This record gives sequence, structure tokens and C-alpha cells, in this order.
Amino acid sequence: MRNYIDLNRLHRDSVHAKISGVCAGLAKHWHQPRWAIRVAAIASLLLLPVPTAVAYGMAVILLPTRP
Repeated sequence: MRNYIDLNRLHRDSVHAKISGVCAGLAKHWHQPRWAIRVAAIASLLLLPVPTAVAYGMAVILLPTRP
């Protein structure tokens, strides 16, 4: 049970990272393509720049890095 909990946690993916790995980690957690999450993040940044930037910055600070 412990291995499942460790594998299914949110994290930053340093292997597939473009900037900091937040989108790659979210895509891995949700089993979605990385490009779809990145497009959604860019669209969100264009529509709601301040909340998206704050959320992304907090994710960079709070999420652990995992390969």
C-alpha cells in the first residue's frame, strides 16, 4: 500500500521538464499527454495571468521533485 501512495502523489517531473516540471508532473499524475497540460497552462496564463502565475509559483515551491 505504501508504494501506491508514493507513486500516486503529485510531484514535479524533472526528466520531462521544460521550465520546472510542474506541467509534466501533473500530466503524469492525471495520465494525460504533457502537451495538453502545457497548452491548458498557457491558455490559463493568458486568460487569468495573476492567479495562474501564483499557483504555478506555489507548485514550484511546494511540490517535491521526482524523476
